[in-house]
Amino acid sequence: MTFKDQMDRQMDRMMLRDSYGRPIRDLRISITDRCNFRCFYCMPAEAMEWQPKSEILSYEEILALSELFVSLGVDKLRVTGGEPMLRRDLESLIERLARLPGLCDLALTTNAHFLRNRAKALKDAGLRRITVSLDSLDPERFALLTGRNELAQVLDGIDAAIEAGLKPVKVNSVVIRGVNDDQAVAFAAYARERGVSVRFIEFMPLDNGKVWRREMVVPGEELRARINDVYALERVKQDNPSETARRWRFADGAPGEVGFINPVTQPFCGHCSRIRLTADGMIRTCLFSTVEHNIKKLLRQGADRERIVEFIRATVDKKEERHHINDPEFVQPLRTMSCIGG
Repeated sequence: MTFKDQMDRQMDRMMLRDSYGRPIRDLRISITDRCNFRCFYCMPAEAMEWQPKSEILSYEEILALSELFVSLGVDKLRVTGGEPMLRRDLESLIERLARLPGLCDLALTTNAHFLRNRAKALKDAGLRRITVSLDSLDPERFALLTGRNELAQVLDGIDAAIEAGLKPVKVNSVVIRGVNDDQAVAFAAYARERGVSVRFIEFMPLDNGKVWRREMVVPGEELRARINDVYALERVKQDNPSETARRWRFADGAPGEVGFINPVTQPFCGHCSRIRLTADGMIRTCLFSTVEHNIKKLLRQGADRERIVEFIRATVDKKEERHHINDPEFVQPLRTMSCIGG
């Protein structure tokens, strides 16, 4: 056996795997539960009970935990919120995360409200990609969905990300029947015009108002057919089975693409490589977990590296085989998306 083979085997033994053999490569890090928008499926319009700042992980704590996860084989980090740009000096956190040895990908999810003035600085700090949450291209519908009349500012922020070279720029749209499902073709046209990747996400039961109903879900295949009637689509070959989106390019060679994330009608749990760290220091092994694992307590008690790594491995081992959205006994998580992190 060559030295390289020995090293590869050693790295494989170190890598995080759950009890079903799935490697954990992707850590989603929420750095705040606060947001300047009020998307109805994410948080209440007013009187949101924010976590006390003392309960929110500091940048030093986030860096310490990120370094541990990366040393265990995680090679993709995504910074989320709430709205992550509400945290001060986000660029300094990005810069330090980008320097972690072994990290291959560093991304950010944002509503793009603050992006015009910060996209270049984030790129210069080491951010590689950006995803913008945007559920409508119609100003009135956008205001209805977000509680804010700021669509023009968001679109300008996306343009700033493109100009800064944060590619590919992805635009995520949560689709709800009777609310914004008529926007699919308009989003496809926008993808072609701007050269971005628009990804349509099926509405999931994570809404604050508990209004989710199965009939509100628009299957991704239905949206794909609608778009294909206007713009012929070709499937993009995908080699990574843990990718959440089924991707399609435009058959006429136009720039941009569309993707469909279908956790309700076409679950992809069998290849899930993700784990989440909430802003208040809880590990969530699944977006729909009803149990959280308090790594912050361990960290603040001064536990040594070996003890924290042991805790991470034991927690990953508890990762659920799948979500249970489609089961009669499904229980919706108590925390909504703004608290969990995107």
